[in-house]
Amino acid sequence: MLSTARTVGFQSGERNIFFHILTACNLSCRHCYINTEQHGTVTLSRETIEKWLELFADPAKKSNVIFLGGEPTMHPDLVHGIARAKALDFAVTVDSNGYLFHDILEKTSPDLLDFLSFSLDGPDAEVNDPIRGEGVYEVCTSNMRRAVEMGYNVSVIYTVSRFNIDQLHRMIPLLSEIGVKRFFIQVIGLRGNSIQESVGEQGWQVSPEQWLAVVPAVAGQAAEAGIHVTFPKVFLEDEETFECAGLVAENFFIFPNGRVYHCPLCEDHPIHALQIKENKLVPNRGLTEDNFFQLQIAEGCVMNKLLQPDTISYDEQGKPKYRISCCLLKQEILPA
Repeated sequence: MLSTARTVGFQSGERNIFFHILTACNLSCRHCYINTEQHGTVTLSRETIEKWLELFADPAKKSNVIFLGGEPTMHPDLVHGIARAKALDFAVTVDSNGYLFHDILEKTSPDLLDFLSFSLDGPDAEVNDPIRGEGVYEVCTSNMRRAVEMGYNVSVIYTVSRFNIDQLHRMIPLLSEIGVKRFFIQVIGLRGNSIQESVGEQGWQVSPEQWLAVVPAVAGQAAEAGIHVTFPKVFLEDEETFECAGLVAENFFIFPNGRVYHCPLCEDHPIHALQIKENKLVPNRGLTEDNFFQLQIAEGCVMNKLLQPDTISYDEQGKPKYRISCCLLKQEILPA
């Protein structure tokens, strides 16, 4: 019998800091969300990384920092950022494409790095590499095995699209064999490359029917195999309450040009709520994302309605068939 998913409500006092320390990357993934026109091309200095971490440190609250890029392991001072974040009492994760530059495994340790997360979008090279690049599957899975052998807690992020949803179930034996502890199933976001690339009438996205038929079932199977699974609660049931993370949670998406967003859907647009100037966090002036979070609409997430209206379908009476939940609302299934 499959394990049951539970929705993880937004927790009072919990904070997530998604810290892009550079935008450079060695890969050119077809669905990459980085937009250098909006996010810049700066690689932050070691001093700036430390000062910006201090801006978001709060000993009174449980805080998670996730180092991102680009490819964060390309930054020669990532190990210093990890150590400083741990000293500030953050729980620390690094999200990597798997190439693990600068001998990162040897230069930090499982005592400092709570999770090392690998992005992998297929159970074999035939599925993964057309999305992420030739040869990526072999490099990524090899380094996943090496990290597990060295005692790191390894997680995997799988971005579901119409190009790989039918292969999602095949990830379970691979992850079990490698020793992956957590599996994050993500929904494709229409940002960056994925919104620009023409891939047919359906595009990258899967239909609500596909998502609901496949993802919860595979998540349950992964939990039965002993893997902790997290996946977004994309579509709300009629009796479920909509909440916007921009109003009830603390999530910060920091980019190296100093922009700080509360909502990841907004990252392709200059409507960030906050800005880091001279190492100080200041509110952005004018019309920003915070102004939109207040709106209540039948479709659920107002940012999804504004920025991705094609993802919503309506019945004959004009009522949305599904309300779209906040993209930061998750479901999880604990290992059996």
